[in-house]
Amino acid sequence: MNPHLLTHETADDYVRGMARVTQLVAQHLAADAPSTGATVADLTPAVEGVDLDRPAADLDAALAEVTDIYLRDAIWFHHPSYVAHLNCPVALPAVLAEGIIAAVNTSVDTWDQSAGGTLVEQRLIRWTAGRIGFGEGADGVFTSGGTQSNLQGLLLARGEAVRRAGSDATLRVLATEHSHFSVIKAARIMGLHPSAVIAVPTDETGGMSTAALAAELDGIRERGETAMAVVATAGTTDLGVIDPISTIADLAAAHGTWLHVDAAYGGGLLTSLRRRHLLDGIEHADSVTVDFHKTFFQPVSSSAIVVRDGATLGHVTHHADYLNPRTAVTPNQVDKSLQTTRRFDALKLWLTLRVTGADAVGEMFDEVIDRAHQVWDVLRDDERFEVAVEPVLSTVLMRYRPKGVGVTEADSLNPRIRHALLDDGSVMVAGTTIDGRAWLKFTLLNPQTSLAHLRGIIETIATTGEALRAEDELDELRVAAGSRGSGADALAPRPTMAGVTR
Repeated sequence: MNPHLLTHETADDYVRGMARVTQLVAQHLAADAPSTGATVADLTPAVEGVDLDRPAADLDAALAEVTDIYLRDAIWFHHPSYVAHLNCPVALPAVLAEGIIAAVNTSVDTWDQSAGGTLVEQRLIRWTAGRIGFGEGADGVFTSGGTQSNLQGLLLARGEAVRRAGSDATLRVLATEHSHFSVIKAARIMGLHPSAVIAVPTDETGGMSTAALAAELDGIRERGETAMAVVATAGTTDLGVIDPISTIADLAAAHGTWLHVDAAYGGGLLTSLRRRHLLDGIEHADSVTVDFHKTFFQPVSSSAIVVRDGATLGHVTHHADYLNPRTAVTPNQVDKSLQTTRRFDALKLWLTLRVTGADAVGEMFDEVIDRAHQVWDVLRDDERFEVAVEPVLSTVLMRYRPKGVGVTEADSLNPRIRHALLDDGSVMVAGTTIDGRAWLKFTLLNPQTSLAHLRGIIETIATTGEALRAEDELDELRVAAGSRGSGADALAPRPTMAGVTR
């Protein structure tokens, strides 16, 4: 018997080992902060000190080591004080499905490696397509994430554009500056010139200006170029804005241009009972990205590219005699995918839907959107803060700027607040730059983060900002006293304030 492999002979060891692992994770779920504030300098010696050529004494020793180098300092997205990025707490049925996925180790590239797994994935793609509003001819495939889904959508768009206009066509992609950076990366991967991606101006809401889009499409046609794709975003990363999909779809159709909707963030609205209308027009897209590991509360990775016409997936199909010969009579998902070996990530969503139901998933997303509107109202009435546009999804942009703080000082101060909070670890917020101005960002994906808790985070931000300003004033006094050559040493020491680490 080989004691290192999962077989029927090691089943008892498997059960005991999984019990240890689940107990270990359960202990850390009680973390009192989203982060310990550990730095690269803190963790590097422990990781580098492990001799990978000599195994640990036993499983318990190895798990203790994992705790030291990773688990103790892991970022806990389920903690209510984590409001930084598009990371969600995960649905319990999906976590349980992960245990099945890892142990069975199915690869859903071909039928003879997955059998029922192929059918589960196909059924979920049809379910998602139905929620989008696509017809019977729709199809798609699970991917590793929104970046891969967007890449595949644009690859299909290029295939269709070249089929119509020829291989010598000058191709253009239209998106806004708020579109996900993976659009530009996809263009680079495809060998397109950086100028191939045209930034369409936005309107006062931060969404794509349809008048500007119409003008750009007309200009492309007049120059004899080919509009390969228009990318509409259903939930921008910085603002959570949804582009006006219906009007964009009409313009794309009038110009014979592929419409790709990046709904990696906003895709959760497909299950909403209250806000599904925000995605109106998505049914006219040619391809749609949906990230289940964002607003469907799934563990990473779980995304999909869904297309209105399944035949267009042929642009990525390649037949290999050993894998998916042209004569194959069983369904092979590799025919549709950029990947070959691929995890059975669809099982996580399947088990979630079967245990919780789609309505519950949609209500969780609606709840965090409700919270975003509530906290925006709080911030709007707080004279210490500026806020950006009213949220559409669950993203709120604000910046600490009390009376007496100028625009330039606020641009310097707010990133420092974010880093001070990161060093402390008790609160994690994100930061971004819009039109040259620095902002702090709440990205709300945890239904258990209450408005009262968010009020506390706001106060922590303000307290940290006040402490940093006091520190700056003291530094100015030290410099002034030093330049006069007297009294510098007599000044009070720098204060240490809660939430600020030096």
